[in-house]
Formats: sequence, structure tokens, C-alpha cells
Amino acid sequence: MNGSAQHAVTAESVFDGGTLRRDVAVVIEGPRIAGIVAKHELPQNLPVRHLPEGAWLAPGFIDAQVNGGGDVLFNDEPTAEGIAAIAAAHRRFGTTAFLPTLISDTAEKMRKARGSVEACGDPSVLGIHFEGPFLSPEKPGVHDPHMIRAPAPEDAELFGPLQGRVTLVTLAPERVPSGFIARLANAGVRVSLGHSMATYAQTRHALAEGLTGFTHLFNAMRPLSSREPGPIAAALEERGAFFGMIVDGEHVAPAMLRLALRGAGNPMLVTDAMPPVGGNRSTFTLYGGKITLDNGRCTRGDGTLAGGALDMASAVRNCVRLLELPLPEALRLASATPARFLGVEKMLGRLAPGYRADMVALDPEKIRVFATWVAGKEGEVIAA
Repeated sequence: MNGSAQHAVTAESVFDGGTLRRDVAVVIEGPRIAGIVAKHELPQNLPVRHLPEGAWLAPGFIDAQVNGGGDVLFNDEPTAEGIAAIAAAHRRFGTTAFLPTLISDTAEKMRKARGSVEACGDPSVLGIHFEGPFLSPEKPGVHDPHMIRAPAPEDAELFGPLQGRVTLVTLAPERVPSGFIARLANAGVRVSLGHSMATYAQTRHALAEGLTGFTHLFNAMRPLSSREPGPIAAALEERGAFFGMIVDGEHVAPAMLRLALRGAGNPMLVTDAMPPVGGNRSTFTLYGGKITLDNGRCTRGDGTLAGGALDMASAVRNCVRLLELPLPEALRLASATPARFLGVEKMLGRLAPGYRADMVALDPEKIRVFATWVAGKEGEVIAA
């Protein structure tokens, strides 16, 4: 073991994404993990960061749906500076990789957002999530109905895969032509159902074409019913499907989420975060209208939920307290599962040799993050 270019982090408990290991150290070389060894096997001259007694070290959190943070909305600031502010805000709560998410907007704004992500050198930015504009006008949520539209020929380039990064598109399958989802999927784009009134049959057809995700399950989609199961039933019975859950106690009742966890699909945590996360202001504007954060809810003047005021550390904590999950399982929903959904499971979501050294240190009792590492570099956090 060459200690000159390496350093290590030791913890009483290391959750490697599959197993909880005791009294071991994660050895880091550059941006990657070189090995996980017993503490007593570390070379004497190796620089070591010793975590406090009782602390856990776990894979960094991965969030596929981040609209904003640090008082910045991606739609308003689709720039390198905007992305950096959002990344910094969420990293303080354990998110070490994420997709900046642009909700339905003009083609010009979408091109600008895509270009900013393409030019971004921040390793925590995995790509971009276009939530819309091919959505159902019957389920717009907080999206501007005037921005919702059908696909156009020029969208082929706009929605093409990013070099070395992930493109995720949320759409309503019933609002796009047959074969459209297959073209996106065959080009390497991840496709998710959201803001949709798709029937069960339409959802199954979309899955056959290559759709693999369901954006904020239960919210802004046809509800589950006895004679028309809709997309929710399809998500829960399809072993290859991944569905995002906003576990804030506001978007979906905990009993419904506990029911979803019993399905065959793959649940994962998302925040749907808006600018107040990691910020100082309780109001912001969206499409020119005022959104107010009050008692954990971001709402428009008419009471419509406008994204989330949730961070990933709180989502993990809520999984344990509201959904009664063991902490290791909650951590998997925030790391290994979203890594699989985004196709980066050979680089992120685990602590293992060769993986990027994205890690969080947390208090397992209060479930609060107090340190993070992105590509081997430790960053600033707050009591998340």
C-alpha cells in the first residue's frame, strides 16, 4: 500500500452499501477508494481522519430530482454559477451527486440549461433532468400549462444523451407518439413517467418501449383505483422499474409509502427540492408567481404544492421514523438504488475499491450528516 498518495477515514461503523462493517478504514487515493481495511492494518505514516465515536460512514446520497437550493432555482439560473450554488447547498445535507432539474420551460431555456451542465466540471453533477414539457395538461401540478407541449422534430437534439453524463426525461406516455420513448431509450436517455394520466395499458406499453422510472410516485399522476390500476400499479409490480418517493410527510401519506415499499419495484429517495433548501429565504418566484415555504410546505397562492422543502438527510431520517425502515435500508434508498436507476452503479452507490470516494459521515441516532466527501475531497457541511 503506497501511503504517500493516499489518506484514510476511519469509523466505528462503515456501511458499504450492502454490509455494515465494524472498526474499519476507507483508504482513498485521488478521487477513488483504494481499499477498505481493518484499522490495525493501516500503515503508520498514512494520514487518517478519525470520525467521532459511534459515527457511521456511508455512500454519498444521490438525488435525481433537484429543482433548486441555496435560494437558487435552476429554471431562473440555468448557469454554471446557479448549478454551483445548488450543489453547495445540497452537499451540506449529504448529497454528493445529483441531477439539476429543469421543470417545463421554453426550448431556449432548456438549451441553456443543457449547455451549462455539459460545460460543468463539478463531479457531483451527474447530468440533467428535464421534468417536462411533454406532460399531461390534466396533471400539471405547479408546471405552467402554457409550457406543456407535444414533442417537435427539433427536440431530437435537445434530448440527446450528454457526453459522459446522464439525461433523464420525465414525460406523460399518453402525450407522446408511439415509438418516441423507444427512440429516447435506445439513444441512452433515461425515461420516467410523471405528470401523467396514463392508463395501466399505456404505462405497460411505455415500459415495453424502455421507460424505467416513475417521478414522485403517487403525486401528479392517475390515482390507483379498482378498475383502472394506472401507472402506480404498474410501477409497483414491475421488477425493473424505479420510483421516486418524496418522504416529507406532506406529499404522500406515510401509510401509502409503506404500502409502496412492499411492491416489486425499486423505491428510491428524491427531494424535489426548491430554493429554500440550504437557503435563507422562505419565499421565491416560479413562473413569475410567489411560492411560500410554511411549516415544511412550499405552496403556490392557491395551495398547490410547489416542489419540496426536503433535503436528503431529512429524507433518510423520515424513512426510519415515518416508514419504520432500518437505517441501512434507508441509506440504500438514498445511494445504491438511485445509482442503479441512473446507470452509474459501477461508480457510485457503494464504498468499494475502484468506486469514486463519495461518502457521508453521520450520527446514526439523530441521523444527521456532519461530513461529506466528493471524489475524495472533504467539504463543508452543517448539522443536517
